[in-house]
Amino acid sequence: MSPQKRVKDSKAQKRTSQDSDSYKTNLLALKEEDLNDSKCSLKQGQNDPVKDYGHADDEAEDALKRAVRYFEKGPVETSRSRDKTLEKHLKTVENVAWKSGLAPEGIDILLNVALSGKFGNVVNTRILKCMIPTTLISEDSVVKAVSWLCVGKCSGSTKVLFYRWLVAMFDFIDHKEQINLLYGLFFASLEDDALCPYVCHLLYLLTRKENVKPFRVRKLLGLQAKMGMQPHLQALLSLYKFFAPTLISVSLPARKKIYFRNSENLWETALLAVRQRIQGPPPEPVKLMLGPANVHPVKRKWNSYSVIPMLNSSSCSKECGKKGMALSDYLRSNGSFPLEQLKSFPQLLKNIHCLELPSQMGAVLNNSLLLHYINVVKDESILLRLYHWLSQTLQEECIWYKVNDYEHGKEFANLLDTIIRAEYFLQEGFYSCETFLYKSLPLWDGLCCRSQFLQLVSWIPFSSFSEVKPLLFDHLAQLFFISTIYFKCSVLQSLKELLQNWLLWLSTDIHMKPVMDSPLDTTLGGSVNTVSELIDYIGWLSTTAMRLESNNTFLLHFILDFYEKVCDIYINYKLPLVVLFPPGIFYPALLSLDSSILNQLCYIMDRYRKNLTAAKKNELVQKTKSEFNFSTKTYKEFNHYLTVMVGCLWTSKPFQKGLYIDHEVIEKAGVADYKSSLNLVHHPALLSYTVSFLLQEWPEERRVNMSSVRGKKWNWYLDYLFSEGLQGLKLFIRSSIHRSSTPLTREHKPHHQH
Repeated sequence: MSPQKRVKDSKAQKRTSQDSDSYKTNLLALKEEDLNDSKCSLKQGQNDPVKDYGHADDEAEDALKRAVRYFEKGPVETSRSRDKTLEKHLKTVENVAWKSGLAPEGIDILLNVALSGKFGNVVNTRILKCMIPTTLISEDSVVKAVSWLCVGKCSGSTKVLFYRWLVAMFDFIDHKEQINLLYGLFFASLEDDALCPYVCHLLYLLTRKENVKPFRVRKLLGLQAKMGMQPHLQALLSLYKFFAPTLISVSLPARKKIYFRNSENLWETALLAVRQRIQGPPPEPVKLMLGPANVHPVKRKWNSYSVIPMLNSSSCSKECGKKGMALSDYLRSNGSFPLEQLKSFPQLLKNIHCLELPSQMGAVLNNSLLLHYINVVKDESILLRLYHWLSQTLQEECIWYKVNDYEHGKEFANLLDTIIRAEYFLQEGFYSCETFLYKSLPLWDGLCCRSQFLQLVSWIPFSSFSEVKPLLFDHLAQLFFISTIYFKCSVLQSLKELLQNWLLWLSTDIHMKPVMDSPLDTTLGGSVNTVSELIDYIGWLSTTAMRLESNNTFLLHFILDFYEKVCDIYINYKLPLVVLFPPGIFYPALLSLDSSILNQLCYIMDRYRKNLTAAKKNELVQKTKSEFNFSTKTYKEFNHYLTVMVGCLWTSKPFQKGLYIDHEVIEKAGVADYKSSLNLVHHPALLSYTVSFLLQEWPEERRVNMSSVRGKKWNWYLDYLFSEGLQGLKLFIRSSIHRSSTPLTREHKPHHQH
């Protein structure tokens, strides 16, 4: 029935109260006087449109009762009259179901009718297609419906449709305990080729650690050998491997495989309406509006309701709300703590052992207390339910990436922001978001929800780089190269955060069992190689971007920010990895006209030196050859970079090895002797500092002579540079250059009049 407010006469109010108290009793004992009351009330309210609306809704309810009673009794042996009556009642059920949903009692009766074989296959199919709940579905109804499958009175197509319905409505079933007890029955149905994909999907949602048995693993492997590498079988095997990795030795595809096709969901639009009803009525009663201000398009996918479901404890709402039970009575009878009463962290700690999770796991995304609970409990089944909800919501309800329809981009951005906040809170990426990225990135234009999209990229769970690259990075690179410099910088920032998240995961969890055992089964060496490949790939992106953007300084800042994270991996994350930047980044930074770039480069080189020194010292202490010992190539490459920097900044002997500059270029530049013309004084990024130093210390000089900065002036000039905030340069010089003389202090320098 519609939730809108109605005006009824006293008779109608009495009847409605009786119906709400005993819906099923009225279905079984419909009285003729109800029809008379409806007719009489309709005549009385002909001049009142509000009353007309309420009585029309009453008539629809009465018609639904008659229809349900008709189906429950079974077909009557007549010919034409039977067909007309059957069609009439079918349309009544369909209209009410798709408009406002069916009550749990009505679903209970109609499920039994559809699966008991009382009517033909066509009728059963139509009944199943309109099994749409008003809010929730009783677990007992599902159990009774499953028992009809064992009788064998319904056809194979009806069974397939029932399993599809069960998967689609899984989140709306109030409890799952009794259904899980039927796990073995569902598993036995895998033998049916037509049912297998949908049964696998149901088992994927139901599976707990205790359900994984060796005989079931053998059965699944046998089915895979018989049917081939079917996605639904791979899904169930991958899930089994999560719970019991020792039972499955065969290699399985990565988790990013899209195992189940949610696009086959026949009840997609209806489920959106159900979620809307669960969140409660709108603040004002729905009424006819004049004017276009509040008119929504007919095909509108999004609505004013949030896609994230409201936090609702199903059993509490049914028992405590419907029956008017006190909270204390409810707790004594049920033993679980309803989520509606969870308001503080102390309450969470006190009742953490008896929390009742919501039927729709998406509700936890907006609740920090439940996110704490998920983080602490380490229950794999909770995460699986959450991943399933996210997968359905992102792949089915958020269809912007399929049709490039940005009409409702704000609602979609709000949903992504909520997911990102939850990932940041948990410090863990969701696999469902990873799958969503793989599916949507090829169709993304780089504009819609750019900030949210790139943040999702930064939270991709740790995976083998060779598997992620073709699904994500190759598509991202295509956008990267053809987009603006600001998009390139945003992508580099996102990839830096991705690297940081991967490093944190490796450094903290590589020797610990994660929440869900990784299907990659990688060793430490394999994980380090994955990180190294990611860094090399970002280095290639950065080098190419520098060529495309003509060595842009703004872009170079973001690239060096990334390598600030890379240079400290060994010390900060305790991982045996040092990856140097490529020449296409080093030389543009060294010869940059921006002093902040040069200062940042000096800091990075100093950190590289400290990390390589620590690694070398550790190798000498261990005195054993390990797979993580760094190759001599890494040390040689760093020493080459170090020699070039010292030549450019200190000895005035740059580019003695490894870099060739065409003489024609030198002649055009007007540099007579470039080998002795580059140092801290003449470096293009420091020329302004040199001039400022000379003018400040010797203002009486009419001509600035930069060649005079030598000897004592050289040391004073260094102090001046350090005082100007070039701390990276200071660290580099003090750690990498042995100065032959002690720099003079300001007291030793002659004073000049300013």
